Amino acid sequence: MVAELSALQQIINTLTGLNGLWAVIAECIVTTIYTSLGGFRISFITDNIQGGMVVGLLILGVITVGVETNIDKSLVQSSGLLRTSLLGWQLIYVLPVAILTNDFFISGFWMRAFASKTDKDLIIGTSIATVAVAIILTLVGASGLLAVWTGAWPGDPPQEGSIAFFLLLQQLPAWVVGIVIVMTVSLSTAAFDSLQSAMVSTGSNDLFRNRLNLWWIRLAVVLLIFPVAVVALKSPSILQIYLISDLVSASSIPVLVIGLSNRCYWWRGFEVVIGGLGGLLTVFIFGTIYYGNALDGANLMLLEQSLYVDDWSAFGAFVAAPIGGLLWGFGAFGLRVGIQWMLARVRGQHFDAFDRPTPPHRSLAVGPVERPSSEEDGEPVADAKASSLKGRFF
Repeated sequence: MVAELSALQQIINTLTGLNGLWAVIAECIVTTIYTSLGGFRISFITDNIQGGMVVGLLILGVITVGVETNIDKSLVQSSGLLRTSLLGWQLIYVLPVAILTNDFFISGFWMRAFASKTDKDLIIGTSIATVAVAIILTLVGASGLLAVWTGAWPGDPPQEGSIAFFLLLQQLPAWVVGIVIVMTVSLSTAAFDSLQSAMVSTGSNDLFRNRLNLWWIRLAVVLLIFPVAVVALKSPSILQIYLISDLVSASSIPVLVIGLSNRCYWWRGFEVVIGGLGGLLTVFIFGTIYYGNALDGANLMLLEQSLYVDDWSAFGAFVAAPIGGLLWGFGAFGLRVGIQWMLARVRGQHFDAFDRPTPPHRSLAVGPVERPSSEEDGEPVADAKASSLKGRFF
């Protein structure tokens, strides 16, 4: 949410020269109102609008950039973008790890997965999305090269590389820029309302187990938007915001996915928490050793120097995070099992650390499950109740 609002502010500032604060405030108000009234269904509708806007923006951008922009051939060689670099090879590892683990934290993805009527529909949808996203990222990524070769980036004063696409569009006729602004605001709004809906769902189901009135959850999300907007307006770099969250997810997701396997029923929340925190601590230890002082080691946890450094610091951080998280997780597992074994011996009780839990509800059983006919038809089951089964932390 912080990155979304921060990006909107920077884009409005770049394309119009106006203060992006008012656009941020307007987006927060509008999305809060219609998301509160329409719920998650309205998010599905705006997602369809978002898809149309992306296609329209790309078509408009490709045509106008192809017609209006002029590449300075002297900048092609001097930019060095066509030569191999240390960062380029590092990103072959860093980007897949960062993006894959971070996607596990995006509640909107999980909600759409659970909302799919069948597994076949989910596979078809994700396959289409994979092709579409690959094409979109290729075109948008190429705009960064064009922005450099046309002299639009870095600009005067120098601008963030994350808005190079919009710096390129800034050179186009005013009517094109106006359409781009409308599409950009629509895209940002559609993405922001999905995040709001996901927060409401997570708070209601995961935190309060659907025991708290939904309007109190929505009120809490509204109150949370205020600090989010303040942080977004003060954030120096969109990339750094994402990198910090990527590092956190790279630390915690590897130890978390172990517990998703039925074979690893002995894995507990204790290992996930210790592993996630231990992964970040490992990054700090690596940074302290690499730089020779604790301050720079702490700054590496925040990736203060971003990715654009001619050393192995950022790469090392994304290696240390998942490996350290797994090591700390299995260390915590050994500690927990040892403590439980000793307690069982002292108290004369059964040692149950490796006992397979028995699910009390048929929907949690392993294997195919038959659903009531009304549920198969997509209609709600009147007597359906949420399972009260909770995972064990220790």
